[in-house]
Amino acid sequence: MIMPRGADQLLLPANPLFIATTLLVALGLDMLPLGRQPAMPDLLALALVFWNVHQPRRVGVGWAFAFGLIMDVHQAALLGQHALAYTLLSYVAVNIHRRLLWFGVVEQALQVLPLFFGAHVVSLAVRMLAGGMFPGWWLLLAPGVEALLWPLVTVMLLAPQRRAPDPDQNRPL
Repeated sequence: MIMPRGADQLLLPANPLFIATTLLVALGLDMLPLGRQPAMPDLLALALVFWNVHQPRRVGVGWAFAFGLIMDVHQAALLGQHALAYTLLSYVAVNIHRRLLWFGVVEQALQVLPLFFGAHVVSLAVRMLAGGMFPGWWLLLAPGVEALLWPLVTVMLLAPQRRAPDPDQNRPL
Protein backbone atom coordinates (compact mmCIF):
# COMPACT_ATOMS: atom_id res chain seq x y z
CA MET A 1 0.00 0.00 0.00
CA ILE A 2 1.34 3.41 -0.94
CA MET A 3 1.40 5.96 1.86
CA PRO A 4 -0.78 9.06 1.27
CA ARG A 5 0.90 12.44 1.04
CA GLY A 6 1.41 14.06 4.42
CA ALA A 7 1.58 10.73 6.25
CA ASP A 8 4.54 9.86 8.43
CA GLN A 9 7.59 8.53 6.68
CA LEU A 10 8.30 4.83 6.90
CA LEU A 11 11.31 4.21 9.10
CA LEU A 12 14.15 1.89 8.26
CA PRO A 13 15.01 -0.78 10.86
CA ALA A 14 17.08 0.43 13.78
CA ASN A 15 20.67 -0.73 13.82
CA PRO A 16 21.36 -2.68 17.05
CA LEU A 17 24.85 -1.18 17.19
CA PHE A 18 23.34 2.32 17.09
CA ILE A 19 20.92 1.42 19.89
CA ALA A 20 23.76 0.08 22.05
CA THR A 21 25.91 3.11 21.29
CA THR A 22 23.19 5.57 22.28
CA LEU A 23 22.57 3.73 25.54
CA LEU A 24 26.28 3.66 26.35
CA VAL A 25 26.65 7.37 25.50
CA ALA A 26 23.69 8.18 27.78
CA LEU A 27 25.29 6.06 30.52
CA GLY A 28 28.58 7.90 30.04
CA LEU A 29 26.87 11.30 30.19
CA ASP A 30 25.12 10.29 33.41
CA MET A 31 28.47 9.24 34.86
CA LEU A 32 30.14 12.60 34.25
CA PRO A 33 31.47 13.99 37.54
CA LEU A 34 29.25 17.08 37.75
CA GLY A 35 28.47 16.76 41.44
CA ARG A 36 25.12 15.93 42.94
CA GLN A 37 22.56 18.10 41.19
CA PRO A 38 19.00 17.08 42.11
CA ALA A 39 17.46 18.80 39.07
CA MET A 40 19.83 17.05 36.64
CA PRO A 41 17.90 15.01 34.05
CA ASP A 42 18.56 11.30 33.92
CA LEU A 43 19.68 10.86 30.32
CA LEU A 44 19.97 7.10 30.63
CA ALA A 45 16.35 6.85 31.74
CA LEU A 46 15.37 9.06 28.81
CA ALA A 47 17.26 6.87 26.33
CA LEU A 48 15.86 3.68 27.87
CA VAL A 49 12.28 4.94 27.61
CA PHE A 50 12.86 6.09 24.04
CA TRP A 51 14.14 2.68 22.93
CA ASN A 52 11.48 0.89 25.00
CA VAL A 53 8.85 2.81 23.08
CA HIS A 54 10.43 2.52 19.62
CA GLN A 55 12.17 -0.88 19.86
CA PRO A 56 10.50 -2.84 22.69
CA ARG A 57 11.75 -6.20 21.44
CA ARG A 58 15.38 -5.11 21.46
CA VAL A 59 15.55 -3.00 24.61
CA GLY A 60 13.45 -4.36 27.42
CA VAL A 61 13.17 -4.57 31.15
CA GLY A 62 16.30 -6.72 31.47
CA TRP A 63 18.50 -4.03 29.95
CA ALA A 64 16.90 -1.45 32.23
CA PHE A 65 17.69 -3.60 35.28
CA ALA A 66 21.32 -4.09 34.18
CA PHE A 67 21.84 -0.38 33.53
CA GLY A 68 20.15 0.39 36.86
CA LEU A 69 22.62 -1.81 38.71
CA ILE A 70 25.50 -0.08 36.93
CA MET A 71 24.14 3.32 37.99
CA ASP A 72 23.69 2.08 41.57
CA VAL A 73 27.31 1.00 41.74
CA HIS A 74 28.56 4.20 40.11
CA GLN A 75 26.62 6.54 42.41
CA ALA A 76 27.26 4.42 45.51
CA ALA A 77 23.49 4.28 45.99
CA LEU A 78 21.53 1.55 47.69
CA LEU A 79 21.94 -1.50 45.45
CA GLY A 80 18.71 -1.79 43.50
CA GLN A 81 17.54 1.81 43.83
CA HIS A 82 18.07 2.78 40.18
CA ALA A 83 17.47 -0.79 39.04
CA LEU A 84 13.96 -0.74 40.51
CA ALA A 85 13.18 2.70 39.08
CA TYR A 86 14.49 1.85 35.60
CA THR A 87 12.74 -1.51 35.60
CA LEU A 88 9.37 0.00 36.48
CA LEU A 89 9.94 2.82 33.99
CA SER A 90 10.75 0.37 31.20
CA TYR A 91 7.86 -1.92 32.07
CA VAL A 92 5.35 0.91 31.78
CA ALA A 93 7.01 2.27 28.61
CA VAL A 94 6.82 -1.12 26.90
CA ASN A 95 3.18 -1.46 27.94
CA ILE A 96 2.15 1.91 26.51
CA HIS A 97 4.40 1.97 23.45
CA ARG A 98 1.65 1.22 20.90
CA ARG A 99 -0.65 3.90 22.25
CA LEU A 100 2.16 6.42 22.62
CA LEU A 101 3.27 6.14 18.98
CA TRP A 102 -0.14 7.33 17.75
CA PHE A 103 0.53 10.80 19.14
CA GLY A 104 2.81 13.59 18.00
CA VAL A 105 6.09 14.29 19.70
CA VAL A 106 4.73 17.04 21.98
CA GLU A 107 1.84 14.86 23.12
CA GLN A 108 4.28 12.02 23.71
CA ALA A 109 6.35 14.31 25.93
CA LEU A 110 3.26 15.09 27.99
CA GLN A 111 2.52 11.38 28.37
CA VAL A 112 6.03 10.35 29.39
CA LEU A 113 6.20 13.12 32.01
CA PRO A 114 4.28 11.02 34.60
CA LEU A 115 6.57 8.06 33.83
CA PHE A 116 9.67 10.08 34.60
CA PHE A 117 8.03 11.61 37.65
CA GLY A 118 7.10 8.14 38.94
CA ALA A 119 10.64 6.85 38.42
CA HIS A 120 12.08 9.74 40.41
CA VAL A 121 9.52 9.20 43.18
CA VAL A 122 10.38 5.48 43.38
CA SER A 123 14.09 6.24 43.52
CA LEU A 124 13.52 8.91 46.18
CA ALA A 125 11.28 6.59 48.23
CA VAL A 126 13.90 3.83 48.23
CA ARG A 127 16.58 6.35 49.21
CA MET A 128 14.47 7.78 52.04
CA LEU A 129 13.45 4.33 53.36
CA ALA A 130 17.13 3.42 53.56
CA GLY A 131 17.80 6.46 55.73
CA GLY A 132 19.09 8.86 53.09
CA MET A 133 18.69 12.61 53.18
CA PHE A 134 16.00 14.45 51.25
CA PRO A 135 17.74 16.13 48.27
CA GLY A 136 15.34 19.07 48.18
CA TRP A 137 12.38 20.13 46.11
CA TRP A 138 14.63 20.78 43.12
CA LEU A 139 14.29 17.08 42.43
CA LEU A 140 10.84 17.76 40.98
CA LEU A 141 12.39 19.71 38.09
CA ALA A 142 14.24 16.71 36.67
CA PRO A 143 11.17 14.92 35.21
CA GLY A 144 10.07 18.17 33.58
CA VAL A 145 13.48 18.64 31.98
CA GLU A 146 13.43 15.03 30.78
CA ALA A 147 9.99 15.56 29.22
CA LEU A 148 11.22 18.77 27.57
CA LEU A 149 14.17 16.83 26.12
CA TRP A 150 11.86 14.14 24.67
CA PRO A 151 11.24 15.92 21.29
CA LEU A 152 14.95 16.62 20.83
CA VAL A 153 15.88 13.03 21.66
CA THR A 154 13.20 11.73 19.30
CA VAL A 155 14.52 13.80 16.40
CA MET A 156 18.14 12.86 17.11
CA LEU A 157 17.66 9.12 17.64
CA LEU A 158 15.23 8.59 14.75
CA ALA A 159 17.40 10.52 12.26
CA PRO A 160 19.43 7.48 11.07
CA GLN A 161 16.21 5.59 10.37
CA ARG A 162 14.76 8.37 8.18
CA ARG A 163 17.30 7.95 5.38
CA ALA A 164 15.93 7.55 1.88
CA PRO A 165 16.13 3.83 0.95
CA ASP A 166 17.08 4.48 -2.74
CA PRO A 167 13.64 4.76 -4.39
CA ASP A 168 13.22 3.87 -8.04
CA GLN A 169 10.28 3.51 -10.46
CA ASN A 170 9.41 0.00 -9.26
CA ARG A 171 9.73 0.83 -5.55
CA PRO A 172 8.25 4.29 -4.91
CA LEU A 173 8.65 3.96 -1.15
